[in-house]
Amino acid sequence: MLSLSRDPIPLPCGVFLIKKTMFLLLFHYLTAHLGWKLPTAFTYSSTRMMLSAITTLLLTVCVGPFVIRKLYAMKTGQNIRVEDCPPLAELHKKKKETPSMGGILILSSMLIALFLWMDIHSSFTWILALTTIWLGCIGGIDDYLKIKRRNIKGLSARKKLLSQTVLASIIGTYLVVPGVGTWVQKTCHIDPPTAKEYSVQDKTMHSISSQEYIGRYYVPFYKDPVCILRGVLLGLGFLGILFMVTGGSNAVNLTDGLDGLAAGSLVMVSLVFALIAFLSNHIDVARYLHILYIEKSGEIGIYLFALMGACLGFLWYNGHPAQVFMGDTGSLPLGGIIGISAVLLRRELLLAIVGGVFVAEALSVIIQVGSYKLRHKRVFLCSPLHHHFEYKGWPETKVVLRFWIVGFVLGMLGLLSLKMQ
Repeated sequence: MLSLSRDPIPLPCGVFLIKKTMFLLLFHYLTAHLGWKLPTAFTYSSTRMMLSAITTLLLTVCVGPFVIRKLYAMKTGQNIRVEDCPPLAELHKKKKETPSMGGILILSSMLIALFLWMDIHSSFTWILALTTIWLGCIGGIDDYLKIKRRNIKGLSARKKLLSQTVLASIIGTYLVVPGVGTWVQKTCHIDPPTAKEYSVQDKTMHSISSQEYIGRYYVPFYKDPVCILRGVLLGLGFLGILFMVTGGSNAVNLTDGLDGLAAGSLVMVSLVFALIAFLSNHIDVARYLHILYIEKSGEIGIYLFALMGACLGFLWYNGHPAQVFMGDTGSLPLGGIIGISAVLLRRELLLAIVGGVFVAEALSVIIQVGSYKLRHKRVFLCSPLHHHFEYKGWPETKVVLRFWIVGFVLGMLGLLSLKMQ
């Protein structure tokens, strides 16, 4: 049986935090839906960013023991994939019965924060909600099939890719196809993305269409867009969105192999992109930094802060020794959210720097598989990359901590790119 004797929150304290959270939920509902006057500070995106992080952190920490008990009772433990690294099999054998599908806890707390603190009329809110639910369902089905079959084979790669392609097509159609955004705005009262670009010549901000906005591509440490897609070339935007959805999802999924590694790395990435979203939401700051001004991009920052708070709360139970794993239910949608956020902020290539830990993990698998098929030789002792260092004798906690440090440095480098351009 799962013992919760190590739970860091005593029952009275947990009850107090739950009551406090419920009070905040009720207060927000009364002010947002029944016409009660809301203090001005609550309308600022910066305030709502902090409140969303606090909301998800409290929810995951307080509800965590209940969810862990339920997952344990449902026997959601699954086999750990170490068949290519026999020496690690015995090391990870003890994790076999640790319940998976803890991503349910993360995603549910994030959706509650979305309902509470985000603008329901913003297209960013709906895009992020759709990404969360869609990829969360795919990951949930994948985890369910793994548990049912009692092996590491869940949903086939082809079905995953097909589902991710449909999601990317829906989002791409809304952002790229002319007239679709206007129709959605009139039908569902959802505001389409609005962006402005600073002109050095006349020192003014010029509005650009949603198609031109999504067709601009930027590289770190360079002010102006390096590529602007127009006309039929906008179709390449679909491929860009698909690549970010699939790449982000699978990279985070591959990183989720050690206690706390994926969750801690996601905290770094979500914090950096939330700050970028916050800066892009202020026209004066955008003009000063010479970055694209994206109206209501603060909503992206609010959701990324919610993701950060949820991952911090999840680390309370996922830190070594882990009491629960997020599984594909968490890793697939969280990676997709990061990828879609980079698309909406027009910072896809910056994600390759800030999310360098995820990129390295994914590349290690690609290189390992490619090398073995072409040369019948392995480049790494084991893949993904974190298992390579485990194979070399590094303790699990040391691998995780050092990857976190690398992620922090890369995050600071990403923020530095905004100033040094």
